[in-house]
Amino acid sequence: MEGEFVTLARVVKTQGRKGEVAAELHTDFPEKFAERKRLFALQKDGARRELKLEDHWPHKGGMVLKFEGVESINDAEALIGCELQIPKAERAELEPGAAYISDLVGVRVFDRGREVGEIRDVQFGSGEAPTLVVQGEKEVLVPYAEAFIRGLDLSGKRLEMELPEGLLELDAPLSAEEKGRQQED
Repeated sequence: MEGEFVTLARVVKTQGRKGEVAAELHTDFPEKFAERKRLFALQKDGARRELKLEDHWPHKGGMVLKFEGVESINDAEALIGCELQIPKAERAELEPGAAYISDLVGVRVFDRGREVGEIRDVQFGSGEAPTLVVQGEKEVLVPYAEAFIRGLDLSGKRLEMELPEGLLELDAPLSAEEKGRQQED
């Protein structure tokens, strides 16, 4: 859809003295920066500014970026905190059955046909699989692991999973009886 953008990185600080910036990555495809000629900086006031990418290189788990017309530390400081985006239509093509993590927000999750809730957020931690924050009757955390996925229909906003027994109860509030037992211990 026209007008929709996705964030590839966020500017965290200046880097060097010639207008370079250091950015934390929010993409699984950092190598695609080599193909990008332009990015859009989403500023704090909500305005978007087109930037022409002159150069880039990986640095300490992130990326250093040099933009045309950003020639000094002062110029670069104006970009700190900006999200660097591209139009959604310009994202890298995925393999069949794969999905962008950002497309999962708003998808309904089902465990063996029973609705669990709607994905509100996706978190990345030290584990291999991202964690889905699913809001239903209560908020639950669900690993987005291939072993649990049975089907994904993005257009229908439906994710079919087969979760391990007891997983959804891990975050459940304690019953009065369980609280009493816990206090006795």
